[in-house]
Amino acid sequence: MSLAQEMFAIAPALGKANLGAAQLKLLTGKARWIFRVGEAGFPTVPTIAITRAAWDELQAERSRRDSRLRTHWVACLFKLVEKDGKPPVLVVRTSAVLHNGGLMPAKTGIAAPSAPEDSVDPNRPLARAIKEAFESYGPTGRGWAGARSDVDRSRQIVLVQAYAEGEIEQFLTRNAATGVIGPAPVNGHPLPRLPESVAALVSLLDAKAGRHMTCAVAVHKGQVRFLSARPIEASPAAELTAAVDRVERKVWTPQNAVSRVDPSRLGLVLHPRIKLTHDVAPIATGLGVAPGAASGIITFNAEDAARLRARGKHCILVVNETGPADIEGMKAATGILTARGGMSSHAGVIARITGKPCVAGLRTLSVNVAEMVCHIGDREFRAGDRLTIDGTDGKVYVGTLPLAQPQIGGAIGRLLGWSDASRTIAVRTNVETVESAQTALSFGAEGIGLARSEHMFFSPERMVALRRVILSEDEDARSKAIAGLIDYQTGDYSALFSAMHGLPVTVRLFDPPLHEFLPRTDEEIEETAASLGFSVRALRMRLERIAEINPMLGHRGVRLAITYPDLLQMQVQAVLAGARAASETQAEPVQVELMVPFVSTATEVAWVRERTMAILENSGLSRSDRVRFSFGTMIELPRACLRAGDIASMVDFISFGTNDLTQTTFGISRDDAPAFLAAYQRKGVYARDPFVNIDEKGVGEMIQIAIERGRAVNPRLKIGICGEHAGDPISLQFFAGLGVNYVSCSPYRVPIARLALAQTSA
Repeated sequence: MSLAQEMFAIAPALGKANLGAAQLKLLTGKARWIFRVGEAGFPTVPTIAITRAAWDELQAERSRRDSRLRTHWVACLFKLVEKDGKPPVLVVRTSAVLHNGGLMPAKTGIAAPSAPEDSVDPNRPLARAIKEAFESYGPTGRGWAGARSDVDRSRQIVLVQAYAEGEIEQFLTRNAATGVIGPAPVNGHPLPRLPESVAALVSLLDAKAGRHMTCAVAVHKGQVRFLSARPIEASPAAELTAAVDRVERKVWTPQNAVSRVDPSRLGLVLHPRIKLTHDVAPIATGLGVAPGAASGIITFNAEDAARLRARGKHCILVVNETGPADIEGMKAATGILTARGGMSSHAGVIARITGKPCVAGLRTLSVNVAEMVCHIGDREFRAGDRLTIDGTDGKVYVGTLPLAQPQIGGAIGRLLGWSDASRTIAVRTNVETVESAQTALSFGAEGIGLARSEHMFFSPERMVALRRVILSEDEDARSKAIAGLIDYQTGDYSALFSAMHGLPVTVRLFDPPLHEFLPRTDEEIEETAASLGFSVRALRMRLERIAEINPMLGHRGVRLAITYPDLLQMQVQAVLAGARAASETQAEPVQVELMVPFVSTATEVAWVRERTMAILENSGLSRSDRVRFSFGTMIELPRACLRAGDIASMVDFISFGTNDLTQTTFGISRDDAPAFLAAYQRKGVYARDPFVNIDEKGVGEMIQIAIERGRAVNPRLKIGICGEHAGDPISLQFFAGLGVNYVSCSPYRVPIARLALAQTSA
């Protein structure tokens, strides 16, 4: 395209613009909408555009006393002249990809050049305004304008418009909070009186842009002329409502709506959010690891959280980090704030399962539980003080801030229904309780892809029984403890299977780092010794013998099943007994998938499979059509990925635990990583946090290798993803290309996964 073609009319005063493909690509920001509205035949203020490259050449030509390009420029300016032949007063505007406060505001009241040379002389009003407009874009290609990195700086454009007579009025094409079609007022100002023809403009612009827009028009003697428009940020609920409304108006197809809604914003409509005022600033910022906002009384332990909840009070559980003993307190709290941990920390995972807002990794937070006091930076807070946290962006505020509750109507249900029509990958959920399962089902979960059996042991009486199994050296005592645990878990599994009404349920065998279930404080050790009939000294010696330096890579997962065969037998018996009980009370067959975690060798899988199948055979359920049983393994270690071919011949399915696989591939602790990952990202060492977005080139390749080798041996091998990445839209796009059968995420991320996977199928 020649430089002469880089100065052209977008909306000529007479006739319509006739742009080539290269010129159309230059239309960014306001220019795009001015052209679209004018092209559609709505009265539009005459407008021309010029690129920086063309303007620079006009200046170079002027210094050479040449006028060939200037002749084209003057001819272009004449496209602003109406039928009366009178040159109009002019307006100069920028037209950036993104709106930015650093850009030059519109310069108005510019007299038309009286001579051709005046149109390019920087000392004359028009040329000076154009020069200042280009300078406001900044010195680089991306510049103040927020231009895309693939937009050449020389192709930045400036607009010259004819001055429009009448009143300049602004309005929104849709209400930014509700999504209802406009015209709607801007920033709470009263809506101006507008002619009826504005409704046609609103419908036209909404159809062309498919976004919420702020629109400027000139109203003169009852007639409307379009000036400019730019997109604005709307609430997630408003975007949903607008998408569904466009389908109902037959502007979009259902597939258009599915493809145009951002999945990452979908989760925000399911949680409360802060109604911020301009004079409220956060006192600290951590990591937003579970979305939503919460206000409440500060509490430092599970017991106080439970008491406050029983009294109908909202509370924020503030701790250095959470562990299994904090589960009940986390359920009772309205929100959770931790000093340590990241997206995949215990606090983050449990908060997302239970739908509680959580801010983790707040490095300025220190908690003194004994004194019932915490410090955030140099500010001191005591039990009873109030905080507000935002688990979406990680901000922490003093006091109680007003919250807006989600109001989404039926829009999300309709959008997700359309999503399911094109989605080919199933979406399951990670839950262990009936309450969480019912939440996930209400969000459209198609099964449970990860039921962590260790999460069922967190009540005090179960913890005592489990500690007896682990710590007791007396076979009779251990057998009694195991029998008690079978009774507990049989009821748990029966209720869980019944809640799922025949949908598949993947039960992962016991997989905690062992230290999480052992007493740590002096008080806990004394209580445990008394409950087990040990002396405190004997218990301490036993704990010392089994203590681990690095428990995350220690005695856990399949290693527990092999070293404690009684524990394996207890779990399998409880699962099968629960399946039998559920099958007797429902019409649908119970689908049980037993999963062995943290395997590294095929021999481990074979060892567990042999004993599991023997228990299944003895139960009589292997021949029952009321219980459908399958056996699989969780792939969380690089060696298991490489030896997936050996493993695949012994299993019906494999599911990738991407949290631990990321840890073990990178050699990074997910809980300690926030201390340096932020610096890595700032300095460009890592483009993204690998615990948030899957590392495609390392961890992703491991998954791909495992799938290829596994299916080469077992073509019918079912493949699942059950780490936190299963709810991340960026990661889901990668997984969709690997041929996985299902993903499994926390309940509140199920809608996100449904929409994101539908977009990969479109």
